[in-house]
Amino acid sequence: MRDDILRPMVYEDLYPYYAEFCALSEIRKKPGFGPVLASGVGGHSLLYLNGVRLDRTAGYPVLRLCTPDEPPAKYGVGVCVNSHYSNANWIGIEGRDFLWRGALAPGERVTRDAYFRTQEQAKAQGILDGVEFHKEFMADKPAGVSKRDHMYELSIATDYGAQFGRESFRARVPLDRARIGAMVDYLNTINAPYRAGKTYHWRIFNDNCVHAAHNALAAAGFWAPWPTGQLVPLACWRFPVPKNAFVDVLRRANDLPLEDSQALYEDETARRSLLETGILPTAPGALASIGAPMANNDIYDVDKLRLIFFDNFAWGPYRFDFKRFFASPHYTDLRANLRHFAARYAAAQARPKPRHLRGGAKIFQSHYEEHLARQLDATNQHLAILEQAA
Repeated sequence: MRDDILRPMVYEDLYPYYAEFCALSEIRKKPGFGPVLASGVGGHSLLYLNGVRLDRTAGYPVLRLCTPDEPPAKYGVGVCVNSHYSNANWIGIEGRDFLWRGALAPGERVTRDAYFRTQEQAKAQGILDGVEFHKEFMADKPAGVSKRDHMYELSIATDYGAQFGRESFRARVPLDRARIGAMVDYLNTINAPYRAGKTYHWRIFNDNCVHAAHNALAAAGFWAPWPTGQLVPLACWRFPVPKNAFVDVLRRANDLPLEDSQALYEDETARRSLLETGILPTAPGALASIGAPMANNDIYDVDKLRLIFFDNFAWGPYRFDFKRFFASPHYTDLRANLRHFAARYAAAQARPKPRHLRGGAKIFQSHYEEHLARQLDATNQHLAILEQAA
């Protein structure tokens, strides 16, 4: 499913606050247009937060929630972690369209003019204000090109204008203002030491582009955090990679056993989330989509872009789940998704209730039953809205 089929205005009317984890393919730049860039097949990732803006007065990447006079459906920020930065863990790019298409209109060719026009718009937005790059990335700066211009050219198609040269796989998770606020607070907190003078070092096993996104979702109660700073021999056996994380997000957002209260109770993060907020990580509205790279392209080679799983090739589950997501409409189509969850909530309510519960299990069961009723009602209301908008 292509991203434009999601009917984003309808989606954002229903879910103005959401997080979207985006796994990006490799990038291959054609020669003759500034720095020659080619990335590995492990790819890259971005995190997009809707209902969030950048604090333009900070002179440094700082996120804030939309104010009461700023409709959250209309605003969002892409969060990018990159090995370039020396004094920031992440930077922010305001505006979903600019994050993906830069300054290009839909269908416009990626030309040399568009390539530089997008960089000029990025400078006008100040997305690298207050940010410095490690010295090694300045070593190949051409004579006569300013340091700042070189930084913006290294960042295009990675930090912003990402569809210029990359394919993307996106997992959108609806949240609420409080949980998006927890993600904002977390991201601002992890940038603070680098703003104060500490040097940031991107590390593939211990602090890569996925760690910040995973742990921001953990701050929202979505799952357990992924530790950073582990010993390399331990960390290298299991570390987050973009395409795996795309699958992990969709599994968590769609596939928890809603019909089995005991299994949910045994999931520590799900249990805490339900007891503290009345919400489970699996809920209606979590959708997968694909963002195609721009095919009409003078700058980037976009033929057969690669993005691998970190998984056993023969029997690892990730590729099978990936195929399942795009073969099952309720993972990609909002109306099908809502109908699917309405049926699951109704089925869960119809199951016999556990007997002889005590203590925490009894309290959890009460919250669980209230959650089912509340979610079924909200899902049916959303279905009715979609039918009216059709």
